[in-house]
Amino acid sequence: MESYRNIIMHNPNSRLEAFCDGVFAIAITLLILDIRIPAMDRISTSQDLWIALKHMLPSVFAFLLSFGIILITWVNHHAILKTVTASSHPFAYANGFLLLTIVFLPFPTALLGEYIFTDHAAPAVVLYSSMNGLQGIGWILLAQTALKGKLVRGEKTILQMRKMKKDALFVLVIYTICTILAFWVPLVIAITITAIWIFWLIYGINIKEE
Repeated sequence: MESYRNIIMHNPNSRLEAFCDGVFAIAITLLILDIRIPAMDRISTSQDLWIALKHMLPSVFAFLLSFGIILITWVNHHAILKTVTASSHPFAYANGFLLLTIVFLPFPTALLGEYIFTDHAAPAVVLYSSMNGLQGIGWILLAQTALKGKLVRGEKTILQMRKMKKDALFVLVIYTICTILAFWVPLVIAITITAIWIFWLIYGINIKEE
C-alpha cells in the first residue's frame, strides 16, 4: 500500500495512464478480429486458398495501417503524460475524447479493408480520414487543457506542449483537406494517409531522448 501511495505521489496521472494503456491495448487487439480465415467450404484446392488470401490483402493493409496509427499514438500519449505534473477534469475529458478516436478506429479500418479497391471506396476513406482529423482535435484539446490548467511546469515543457498543439492544428487541416478530396480520389488519399503515418513512424523512431 505504501509503495502504491508513493507511485501516486510521484505521478498523479498514473491511474489515468494505466486506464489509457488498457484502452489502447483493447483497441489494437480488436483490429485483428476482422481478418478471418477463409471458410473451408469455399476452398477446394491450394490455388483457391492462395486466391482467398490474395483477396484478404486489403484487410491486412488496413490492419497494419491502423496498428501503426494506434502504436504511434500510444507512444506519443505516453510521452505527453510524462510531462504533465498534475491533472484536472477538463484534461481528463480531453483525454477521453482522444481515446474515443482510438476506440472507434477498428470500425473504419474494417470498412477500409472491405471497400478500398472497389467502386465504393469513397465513404470508407472519407470516414477513415475524418477519424484521423478528429484525433488531431483530441491532441489540441489535450494540449489546451494542460496549458490552461497549468498542468505542466518549466518553460521548456510549456514550449513543447505549445508545439504539440500547433502540430495537431496542422494535422487537423491536412486531414480536413484529405477528407474532402477523398470524395473524388479515395485511393490517392488512402496512399497519402499511409505515407503520412510512415513519416511519423520513421520520425518517432529517430527521436533521441534528452
